[in-house]
This record gives sequence, structure tokens and C-alpha cells, in this order.
Amino acid sequence: MMVTIGLFLLAGLAEIGGGYLIWLWLREAKPAGYGIVGAIVLVLYGVIPTWQSFPSFGRVYAAYGGVFIILAVLWGWLVDKKTPDLYDWLGAIICLIGVSVMLWAPRQ
Repeated sequence: MMVTIGLFLLAGLAEIGGGYLIWLWLREAKPAGYGIVGAIVLVLYGVIPTWQSFPSFGRVYAAYGGVFIILAVLWGWLVDKKTPDLYDWLGAIICLIGVSVMLWAPRQ
């Protein structure tokens, strides 16, 4: 379970971090190197979920989507300095519950 969570966190940081670097390059007029590094990190993001042990691509990406939402809220809070409100936290908790059900519900 710890490997699964770690890979989801790593993928989320790669996706958000890579996108943020490209955002800085295109929207904040940072040097082109930001965009290049961002693109490389986004390619890495595309590879990381394949390291998951789950056999279903769709289930892994659906569960990852919930983790991404939580990480994006935290990124906005810590990096963009936008404090999440009650509804941000409530939505993140709902996503976490959904991810848990999708990944660890007993199946046959």
C-alpha cells in the first residue's frame, strides 16, 4: 500500500510541477528552460503510473485523478498561497474516500 501511495504522490508532483514550470514559462515570462524542464517532467509523469501493480489502466488513472485533486489543493495552498476553504477540503476528502474505495474494495 505504501508503494501505491508513494507512486501516486510522485506522479502528482510530476504532473503539477511540470505543468507549473510550463505555466511559469508561458504565463510569467520565465526563460525557455522552465518550459523544457517542465516538458521533461510531464513525460516522466506519463511513465510513473505504469509502475503501479494494478492490472487495469483505467482504474489506476481514475484513482490517481482523486489523488491529483488533493495534491492540487495542497499545491495551491503551499505554492500559490491560496488558502483552501471548507468546500475545497470537503471535496478533497470526498476524493480520498473515492480513491480508497476504488483501489482497496474487495473484488473477485
